[in-house]
Amino acid sequence: MMSPTPFTFVSASVSEVGFVRKLNEDACLDRPDLGLWAVADGMGGHDSGDYASRLIVDLLGEMHVPHSAGELLSEVRARLDRCNAILRDKAAERGEDSIIASTVVTLLVFGEHFACIWAGDSRLYRLRGPEFLQVSRDHSHVQEMVDMGVLSESEAGSHPQSNVVTRAVGADDEVVLDKMRDWLQANDVFLLCSDGLTGVVPDAAIAEILAQDDLDAAVQQLVDTALARGSRDNITAVAVRCLPATGWEKTVPF
Repeated sequence: MMSPTPFTFVSASVSEVGFVRKLNEDACLDRPDLGLWAVADGMGGHDSGDYASRLIVDLLGEMHVPHSAGELLSEVRARLDRCNAILRDKAAERGEDSIIASTVVTLLVFGEHFACIWAGDSRLYRLRGPEFLQVSRDHSHVQEMVDMGVLSESEAGSHPQSNVVTRAVGADDEVVLDKMRDWLQANDVFLLCSDGLTGVVPDAAIAEILAQDDLDAAVQQLVDTALARGSRDNITAVAVRCLPATGWEKTVPF
């Protein structure tokens, strides 16, 4: 019998509260059996950020194994919409000024293809040979200033408003999700992470650590490096590697 996919996937994840925060408002999903990974970062300074991020991960983790790329994509979108509605209702019960929200970044794989759906500044990267690419694009006030030419990329990380996001699940009545899709290649390595990592560890250092063969060691080293560099936030890293499978059937893309 032919395999439904040309790839198998191995993954590893670490989520660390860090040295400053008392509560871990990050949450992650590591489900190669579903072809689905996610990182959610509850918005600091708002009510119940840990509840928001955990709700996202729990609802996504309750999915069944998909039969097609389209089914996987539709179900992830539907569950994030449901999370948004639940968070808006819960915030409304607490009063008009209450916000319960979380960023989210997801990696979906099916057949020869992958897709990324996200809202906020939690990121997806891809390491393909020597090329290290940020797949997602931050929904943040600082990124908007970079796009307008007001800030340089090098200035963005140290800007005092670097943690202000412009989209998140639960922030508005309707969540606006961006999507990017592309082909997979054997030996691609993906990294989903929260800004507790990217805020203090530059991309070049992340790429160097991610290039090692042992994914468990890589994600732990990423977190340890962020802590050593003085990260004051929760830190979450999920790494996924594509490995070639034997015999497969072509599939319809996302």
